[in-house]
Amino acid sequence: MKLRGTFGGLNLLLEPGDTPASVKRALSLKAAELSDSVTIEISGDTHPGALEVAMNEVRANGGTLGRVRAPRVTVNASHGGVTEPAPIPEEQTVIIPHTVRAGFRGDFQGSVVVLGDVNPGAELVAKGDVIVTGALRGLAHAGFGGQEHAIVWGRPIASPQIRIGDALARSPEGNSNMKKMEGNEPAERAYLRDGQIVIDVQR
Repeated sequence: MKLRGTFGGLNLLLEPGDTPASVKRALSLKAAELSDSVTIEISGDTHPGALEVAMNEVRANGGTLGRVRAPRVTVNASHGGVTEPAPIPEEQTVIIPHTVRAGFRGDFQGSVVVLGDVNPGAELVAKGDVIVTGALRGLAHAGFGGQEHAIVWGRPIASPQIRIGDALARSPEGNSNMKKMEGNEPAERAYLRDGQIVIDVQR
């Protein structure tokens, strides 16, 4: 993790290997600097919890989030109608900077990160990971094409159906959500274990 001042505020770079604990520890030492406008940049494969901790620390210290970006591609999914994403170079992470609404379908050659919720009726299909910083209520397919090491991450995972690689998990209740939403739900991570999808709570 690197934090540097820029003309427009601060730039926080999250790097491969950063964890929620390491980011929280590092930012606690720089709390006074976080009251500015902060742009978060993602380099490489970043732990979704590290991104969440960084955003929460900025807000907790009175700062404002400018943008979240990566040296990759940002896709602006439509807030109203259905917008097809622009062609994405192979294996690049795509950041959708807001909630994804019903009717949107995104197909991604790498991973996708949604900075908001994925509403019922939306669908995300990625060859890499599907990471949602809010509630995942739409359909998600990570590891499309048989990538068994991919994950689905949401806060929480409340989808009627998720897929990882060739494995499928459906809502046990058979309704639009895997569980009733009560607010302040913990983050969850879904991954493959012995060919079956397992969902763990992230502490």
